[in-house]
Amino acid sequence: MKIVSKQRNSRMCIICGMDNEYGVRAPFYNMEDGSVMSLFRYRLQHQSYPGRVHGGLITAMLDEMGLRSLWAKEQSEETFGVTLSLDTKYRKPVPYETDLIGKGIIIRENSKFMVTDARIMDMDGNVLASGTIKYVKMPTEQIADNCDAHEEMPYLIEDGRKEL
Repeated sequence: MKIVSKQRNSRMCIICGMDNEYGVRAPFYNMEDGSVMSLFRYRLQHQSYPGRVHGGLITAMLDEMGLRSLWAKEQSEETFGVTLSLDTKYRKPVPYETDLIGKGIIIRENSKFMVTDARIMDMDGNVLASGTIKYVKMPTEQIADNCDAHEEMPYLIEDGRKEL
């Protein structure tokens, strides 16, 4: 599928933070169908049982994909949100040190709330985990004290990727 543009990465987020030594450092792409996608890999530091990623980090990636689906739809990183609920389904073990695909898309939305579908897949497209996430849309100044979204999301690292 064709990539329309690339989203910014933050400093310290466990999923997208480029300055977080334990983070996943996942890139995110706005796709032609209005979804967001990522090509990423968990590392050994993200394990639960040997060979498997910790469920909390799987859910964290689904949550990240869900919010970023709003940015993909709007083609803007100005609107933020707070997670109200997240229903995760663990379908198969998620391995670390293996390329994975993430995808998120809005399935319902109004001016204050949105519901998204997010999934983590292997390179063959098999769904390993999925989630339905509900958010309330909020400006960053209502979410965190002294948070400047532009200062926290400084990295736009172009990689030349055109398709996923």
